[in-house]
Amino acid sequence: MNITSQIKQPIRDEMELFEKKFYESMSSKVALLNRITYYIVNRKGKQMRPMFVFLVAKMISEENKVNERTYRGASVIELIHTATLVHDDVVDDSNRRRGFFSINALWKNKIAVLVGDYLLSKGLLLSIDNGDFDLLRIISVAVREMSEGELLQIEKARRLDIVEEVYFEIIRKKTATLIASCCALGAKSVSDDEVIVEKMRLFGELIGMAFQIKDDLFDYTDDAIGKPTGIDIKEQKMTLPLIYALNNCSNEEKRWCINSIKNHNKDKKRVKEVIQFVKDKNGLVYAENKMVEFQQQALALLQDFPSSLFKESLTLMVNYVIDRKK
Repeated sequence: MNITSQIKQPIRDEMELFEKKFYESMSSKVALLNRITYYIVNRKGKQMRPMFVFLVAKMISEENKVNERTYRGASVIELIHTATLVHDDVVDDSNRRRGFFSINALWKNKIAVLVGDYLLSKGLLLSIDNGDFDLLRIISVAVREMSEGELLQIEKARRLDIVEEVYFEIIRKKTATLIASCCALGAKSVSDDEVIVEKMRLFGELIGMAFQIKDDLFDYTDDAIGKPTGIDIKEQKMTLPLIYALNNCSNEEKRWCINSIKNHNKDKKRVKEVIQFVKDKNGLVYAENKMVEFQQQALALLQDFPSSLFKESLTLMVNYVIDRKK
């Protein structure tokens, strides 16, 4: 059994029912929309977001039970997240998503933007129609922060002068906030205890931070993973290993490195030299240590909860985030 199946095991029934409910929540009277949403549903990824919702809800609820609010919360987060992915592919002019054609590649940008809008409105209405305003607030904050994080990254990337604090702010908003909202939402769907909800939100945020740093590290490995080595450098993205290297070198080295990224990012030999420079400056070691720090903080937040299969799965999930190969 692979690690994701192992993590999913204690919530297998909930995930099966969730998939049905999620598909139903997308339905429309417009045939074209149904064709596209059917395509989306059948090309789902690992489904980590709903898994977080159900595992957290079951771990903290009194009888390890979820309710209709938990299902709605998981559907809303998946609807809104899918909407942002569809829009992202348009913004990035990307033709592929998880190895398949993106919506904009198959149906063009105009339709993709409208489908994204439709999914967003479906998510909002699912919450409003059922009075889940507390859950909607959690998700809406995540969408706002994700947009801010993306824009902050674009603003800062132009100058390549990101300091560590700004980098952490970007990844907290861009990546961590969505996982944080999944965990907060799972908790809120079964509990009114704000201390527990906040604890779970922070748990998700810490996992999200570790997750993004792991992604940064992939840019420096030669393993056959989802993205080719050096892609972040080619796209002039500031990652933690690079930020550390730039802050721990001479002015001359810094000028050479920034010039390489800005003006020679298509030159394979130069990109390789930048990767080597970051390794020599211990950028990878530093980033790995930071990642483990976030992982340990996340695990510490689980300690107070009684032993259960759901707690075990969440622990596996935290470890999987930093051990994964892609």
